[in-house]
Amino acid sequence: MLRKIGRLFVIKTRFEAFLIIYALALGAVERGTAYLSQYPGIGGKLLLIACTGSVFLAGAKILDCLKYERERKEAEEEVKVESEAAA
Repeated sequence: MLRKIGRLFVIKTRFEAFLIIYALALGAVERGTAYLSQYPGIGGKLLLIACTGSVFLAGAKILDCLKYERERKEAEEEVKVESEAAA
């Protein structure tokens, strides 16, 4: 049962990844605008840029992990086919 619930939190496709990145971006911009009102001037602007920049880093990591997982799965399937052909 816990395994079924755990599968809900796994990003499987690029579409799901982009939805998560979009949600992160919305939250980052919201937090950044709060920083602008709390810290007027250059400090607030720097914090806004830091918030939005973190989304770029997180999005890149999510997409790289999806690519890595896909390549790993393909390599495992290739090894499995080769081992079955040798047997």
